[in-house]
Amino acid sequence: MSTSTRALSSSSSSSPLSIQNQFGDFHKQLEDSGVIRERIQSLVREMERAIRLMQSSIILIHQSLPVSEVLEKSRFQIDVLRELYKRLCEILSECPGQYYRYHGDWKTETQTVVSLLAFLHWLETGNLLIHKEAEEKLGLDSSEFGLDIEDYLIGLCFMSNELPRYVVNQVISGDYDCPREALKFLKDLHSSFLVLNLRNDFLRRKFDGMKYDLKRLEEIDYDVNIRGLSAKKPKQDQDAEA
Repeated sequence: MSTSTRALSSSSSSSPLSIQNQFGDFHKQLEDSGVIRERIQSLVREMERAIRLMQSSIILIHQSLPVSEVLEKSRFQIDVLRELYKRLCEILSECPGQYYRYHGDWKTETQTVVSLLAFLHWLETGNLLIHKEAEEKLGLDSSEFGLDIEDYLIGLCFMSNELPRYVVNQVISGDYDCPREALKFLKDLHSSFLVLNLRNDFLRRKFDGMKYDLKRLEEIDYDVNIRGLSAKKPKQDQDAEA
C-alpha cells in the first residue's frame, strides 16, 4: 500500500461521522454507568443509616449493658444490611465484570460493617471473626459478590481501635480479667498480620495503628496485675508455680 493510500485510509477511519459514532457510544456507556452508580449510592445511603443504628446499639456496651442485650439490639440491623448487600449484588449482576469499577462506592461502609461484626463476634465468643464467617453474616458469595480481602483486613484494624476503650470500662466495672483476654486476642491478631507483606498504603497505615492499641492494652493489663486485681494468673505463671 502506497503512502498516499495509507494516509487516505487513516483519514477515512477518523472521519467526523466515525468520531461522532464513537462519542455517541461513550455517551450511552456513561449514561448507563451513571444510572447504576445512582442506584448503588441510594443503597449505600441506606447502609449508612443501618450502620449508624448499629453503632448506637454497640456503644451501649461501654455503659455496661449486658453483651446479650447489645447482640439482640444489633441483630436486626445485621439483617437489614444483609438485605441491602443482596440488592447490591443484584445491581452488579446487570454489569458483570464491573465489581471494582463501582467498589469504591461502598468499600468504606463495608470496612465499618466488618469492624462492627468483628467486635460483636469477639464480645460473644472471644474469637476472631474469620473472612468466611463475615461473608456468611452478610449473605455474600465469593463466586459472585464476595467480601474484598482488604476491606475485611481494614475492618479488623478498625475493630482493634475499640478494644482499649472497652477494656477500660470493663475494669472500671470490676472485670479485671478482661484486659488479659483482650491483650491475648490482639497479640494473636497482630502477629497474624505480620505474615502479610503489606505495601505502604492505607491498609499498612491502619495496621501500624494497631500497635498503639496493643500498647494501650499492655499498659492496662500491667496496671491491673501490679495492683493485684486480676482474679486469675497468666498460664505461664501457673506453670511456673506448679
